[in-house]
Amino acid sequence: MSGGTTVGRPERLRDRPTPIPRPESLRPRIAVSSCLLGEPVRYNGGHSRNRFLTESLSAYVDWVPVCPEMEIGLGAPRPTLRLTTDDGPVRITTKDRSADHTDAMVALAERRAAELPELEGWILKSRSPSCGPRGVSRYRKDMPVDRRGVGVFAAELAERRPLLAIEEDGRLNDPVLRRHFVERIFAHARLRALFEGGWTPGELVAFHSAHKLQMLAHDPARYRIAGRVVAQAGARPPAELEREYAEVFSRAFAVRPRRGRHVNALLHVYSPMARHLDEIRRLDITGVIDAYGRGEVDLDVPMTLLRHHARGEEIAYLDAQTYFEPFPAELAPLLR
Repeated sequence: MSGGTTVGRPERLRDRPTPIPRPESLRPRIAVSSCLLGEPVRYNGGHSRNRFLTESLSAYVDWVPVCPEMEIGLGAPRPTLRLTTDDGPVRITTKDRSADHTDAMVALAERRAAELPELEGWILKSRSPSCGPRGVSRYRKDMPVDRRGVGVFAAELAERRPLLAIEEDGRLNDPVLRRHFVERIFAHARLRALFEGGWTPGELVAFHSAHKLQMLAHDPARYRIAGRVVAQAGARPPAELEREYAEVFSRAFAVRPRRGRHVNALLHVYSPMARHLDEIRRLDITGVIDAYGRGEVDLDVPMTLLRHHARGEEIAYLDAQTYFEPFPAELAPLLR
């Protein structure tokens, strides 16, 4: 194998390779700021319950609630905290500077990162001086300096677990970012299921092949790099190969797909089935792909049409691609 897993003639359904876990059989583990689940742990004793998390995503994931302020013993209600940056590193202090909680926050993040290794991602409270992954107000001598800070807990967490998907509640209001986050956590859950169950070189090849189109939509270069790692399965220590493949795989899915890359992936789907179709159906499919490329229809439109034809022609390679169902189908309408 060189540069990636290659594919010859389409396989029929009876020849399907080692199956990849169905999305509905997976429950990604997500650490989440407790206040977003409705727990009254905010500085004023209130909460920031997020409806998408509690009413939509909860049915498909397992939550691991975390509240850094409560865990370092501050209680609720509590004095307001700020990021302060007078003449040195950013600190997290009370508004009146009477207490500095930076060291406790850093120690907690270090401990939590070590205690929770089997996570697919984090969802953190936006603009929080402890949890905010971006856009947190920073102060110098009681005056706001900018909104380019990162919460102390979030910054330490990102440094220690750089491959995990970390998102904030506010950005999950954007359908594109919401879909990308959910796609990442289910991809990570599939990879964890593979490695936890013990794997053979053939199973790793099948896993990589099933993710071909999905990875091409995210990061074609890393798809090829991952293919070269897979080619060494059986010739390198399994633990070493797992670490290298997991890093490339995770970094590929961290890249948000662009419309042009989706078009490229859709054409990869279309090409092996084109010879099985008459001219009218070929024009129908290419027309829909072009319409998506121009932004006239949602991605689900060409995806649904292509999957219909893949199943109709019994092309197992295409029907088995995670690109068609990266997360449970019932979740898809909730991401729009």
